[in-house]
Amino acid sequence: MEEPRASNAELVEGWPASPVDRRNLTGIPRGWSANDTVPTLTTTQRTPSRFTSSDEPPAESTTESAGETACRSTPSGQSRCPIGERDRRHDDGVSVAAMTLTVNATVTATADLVANVLFTGAGASGECAMDSVGVSRRRFLQAVGVSGGAGTLFATMGALGLTPTAEAATPTTPFTPPRPSDFHLTGRTAKSVVILGGGIAGLASAYELGKAGYHCTILEARGRTGGRNFTVRGGTEQTDLNGNTQRARFSDGIYMNAGPARLAQWMVTLDYCRELGVPIEVFTNQNADAYIYNENSGATPVRYRTAKADVYGYVSELLAKAADQGALDSTLTADDKSRLLSFLQGWGATGAKADGFAYTGGSNRGYASYPTAWNDDGTPLPGPAPLSDVFASQVGRYFSFEFVFDQAMLMFQPVGGMDQIPQALTRAIGKEKVQLGAVVTSITDTSDGAKVAYTDAHGRARAITADYCIAAMPPHLLAKIPHNLGPDVQTALGKYSGSAVGKIGLEYKSRWWETDHRIYGGITETDMDLAHIWYPSYGYHGDRGLVVGYYNTGANATKYGAMSPADRAARAVAQGVKIHGEKYRSELTHSFSMAWHLTPYLEGGWTNPPYGTPAYNLLQQPSGHVYFAGDWLSDMVAWQHGAFWSARNTVSSLHSRVMTH
Repeated sequence: MEEPRASNAELVEGWPASPVDRRNLTGIPRGWSANDTVPTLTTTQRTPSRFTSSDEPPAESTTESAGETACRSTPSGQSRCPIGERDRRHDDGVSVAAMTLTVNATVTATADLVANVLFTGAGASGECAMDSVGVSRRRFLQAVGVSGGAGTLFATMGALGLTPTAEAATPTTPFTPPRPSDFHLTGRTAKSVVILGGGIAGLASAYELGKAGYHCTILEARGRTGGRNFTVRGGTEQTDLNGNTQRARFSDGIYMNAGPARLAQWMVTLDYCRELGVPIEVFTNQNADAYIYNENSGATPVRYRTAKADVYGYVSELLAKAADQGALDSTLTADDKSRLLSFLQGWGATGAKADGFAYTGGSNRGYASYPTAWNDDGTPLPGPAPLSDVFASQVGRYFSFEFVFDQAMLMFQPVGGMDQIPQALTRAIGKEKVQLGAVVTSITDTSDGAKVAYTDAHGRARAITADYCIAAMPPHLLAKIPHNLGPDVQTALGKYSGSAVGKIGLEYKSRWWETDHRIYGGITETDMDLAHIWYPSYGYHGDRGLVVGYYNTGANATKYGAMSPADRAARAVAQGVKIHGEKYRSELTHSFSMAWHLTPYLEGGWTNPPYGTPAYNLLQQPSGHVYFAGDWLSDMVAWQHGAFWSARNTVSSLHSRVMTH
């Protein structure tokens, strides 16, 4: 699933999180240079993230950063965020403290207000504090990023002529799939491979090996392929580990991507959609007309565009005053300052120098009544609220999400549901090569291959032998299966744990969010235990629609998972009414909820890889004739992109071995 927004999800495409450091406001993932390639696999040391998993927010937090979007605190205060749908991550507003600009007393006091009211966290001492003299351009930009978020930083860099060039993006590492000619030219023959797990990594392994004629058999414990790529439709039935059985009653054409839900443009997943003939459509990952509601701040729901306009406006006002009054003369040249002031007037809708560069609102905030014809220019929203109130609302924590490398628009989804991908892979492989309901009971590496014992869908004990085995199951579940792969492998598998992730689909008999709120797709952010509310990116103007009523992780997901499905729905609706009004309850027809950590044979929305450790590196290599594959062995945990690339890595390694022995 991908990580959640931000904070995040999406499971692989829509689940939390990503290799992008939420504190790295340049938009380049930590550890990459401007010339690095798009992430595929890594065995290098990873900096811990603020999230307890790469895609989820802290367990105690009520906000995330879906998988496909979903950060973790470290002693240094740095952060890193990763199924799915981390569903998502954000900068906590940003969580860095008091950075003051030394200007006249009025500007200084205002800057102090910004620091102390908005940017809660570390103290003003240390590397985050700015000196009154000798401030470098780098540190000036750091201050801009801290106060205004990634968007303000990028725009300021543009005004100063410092934005990255197109050369910063380079193609991913080439992958050459095995071919029948590889064997014809060498006199070798394709081997047999048993693959444990019919999720994306297992399916992709069989698909790529099958191109060269390998004889693959997939053992999948569940009654369908796809793993965490799971689309719920009318008739879908599932029983969780607590014994709760649900049967979806969604109307025809209505579905919920319970796992991964979005695909970034650069992800290899889209290449497989093209190759397999899976049509795609735009997934709206950010919508200016969606809401932000931070209940804990005491604020009322506010449109994303309004919140952004006010924060950017006041930050621009402060920067303009600081620059104009000479506080940054040791950092900026005269031309730099001129460009910056010009940019801030456009970016933040500030006034001219004669007006004190004051931010007073404007049409960017939205309209109370929209423009029509004749001389009706519409009625802009009243406001803005005072600077201290805007910053106290902490809405700024969400803004950097749309700049995160694995969450930036445009994003996509398969037409008709994310499960169109595993369905297409299964057809390409051949359904006869997939055994559903096959629960693995032991794995044995032998002198000339591998032997796997399992029970079939009828509960009968079976065994299969093959030249090779690819274990593409969740690692924390693989650790529970008896094997002879050695104590080091067992220890390595034990380093992984599943992450608590929850989603609920709410079907409504009308699309009131379109007719009453003018919201077409996108995500509402909240500090309530819902974390995120998603509006559908399909079926516009239809009679019915499905809203994802929560996409949460950590403690919030655990809390909802402990409830009955009916209680989950009741709580989600009661919370949603606070944002959308009574129709959020009165128009509801059906619901279906997922607690991924309670889902049999998966037990987690994603895992927490021990990046950079001997354990992680060990599992990148085969143990005898047994190989491993999964998003948990990639830099993109919780995303299908990571699962595909891990499968490619394993396929290349196995095929190379066959061709050289």
